[in-house]
Amino acid sequence: MDRIAGQKSGLTWAVHISVVALVALWLFPTVGLFVSSFRTADQISSSGWWGALFASEQNEVYRALDPDDHRVADGDMYVVKGNIFDGTPRAIRAWGVSSRDISAFQPGDTAEMKGGETLTLEADGSYVWRGNDKQISGRGQRIFVTSEVPPDFTLSNYETILFSGSGQDNMARAFFNTLTVTIPATIIPIVIAAFAAYALAWMEFPGRALLIAFVVALLVVPLQLALIPLLRLHLGIGIGKGYLGVWLAHTAFGMPLAVYLLRNYMVGLPRDIIENAKVDGATDFQIFTKIILPLSFPALASFAIFQFLWTWNDLLVAKVFLIDATGSTTVMTNQIVELLGTRGGNWEILATAAFVSIALPLVVFFTLQRYLVRGLLAGSVK
Repeated sequence: MDRIAGQKSGLTWAVHISVVALVALWLFPTVGLFVSSFRTADQISSSGWWGALFASEQNEVYRALDPDDHRVADGDMYVVKGNIFDGTPRAIRAWGVSSRDISAFQPGDTAEMKGGETLTLEADGSYVWRGNDKQISGRGQRIFVTSEVPPDFTLSNYETILFSGSGQDNMARAFFNTLTVTIPATIIPIVIAAFAAYALAWMEFPGRALLIAFVVALLVVPLQLALIPLLRLHLGIGIGKGYLGVWLAHTAFGMPLAVYLLRNYMVGLPRDIIENAKVDGATDFQIFTKIILPLSFPALASFAIFQFLWTWNDLLVAKVFLIDATGSTTVMTNQIVELLGTRGGNWEILATAAFVSIALPLVVFFTLQRYLVRGLLAGSVK
């Protein structure tokens, strides 16, 4: 009685928990990148993305006004008055005048320095700096402040990434370069594989079984094994390094999976439909275009998702077949690597660039994901 059809398994709860855990593991980093892309560098360094909606405590360094332009005589001493906050005032929790102890004083306290020099800082950021002629000169006194900063979101990160750069710093150009690589590299193997899959599924010819076995064997060939021989072939026939070379490389590497996936789906279509079409006088091309392709859309969409995501996120093939020192053909994955080198400390810029790079794949995946499982499971059950 334990295996009666229709009875739920006792491990259903474990499956549900596993699915929720997988969704959370995928969702949290994506949401983190999205939130961090709108935050400033100071906020990212002071708190995690989950605290973006709450005030955060930050350590900042300010300087008093230039004493040569703003000091005022007060008897034998000079005084400089001002406010360290140019914009919105912040709640100061502690402050100091030395990097060794940045929280030595509380708001309203007076810091005693050498030679009778003093500095008083209020909670609203206003200060009074007092000293003799030699002390109140040169650069303004450094003031280390620990303050509570309210949440702040900005679009400047996207402006920097998409519009401010030039050459190798321009993510917008890299975005369109990636589209130039990805769209043809997705369409070309689908078109070729669809014809090949129809022939292997419904056309009788000698050696068909060996050809199917050969396609399956190509699935296990490592990508890295074929990079250099294929590059030498491209150089030998005059293709060189460019968009055409990277299109053909992605087509070659994606063809085995495409043929295998589409053939398994097409061979599972009802035979009566094809036979009735042949009886009515339809040619193989008419059967393929008017019957097989519309019925095979789930499999086509399933492979399109894989091929699009693979080519969009590819770095290795682009490095080998699409090298450009001027940045005119740089793809987004390579652009992010360049940003890691030039902006290694600017986490807000890196987070924005990373989210820009995954935004379009997310749209493609969620648009076609309903066909994914149908296409992958095609031919697995008879």
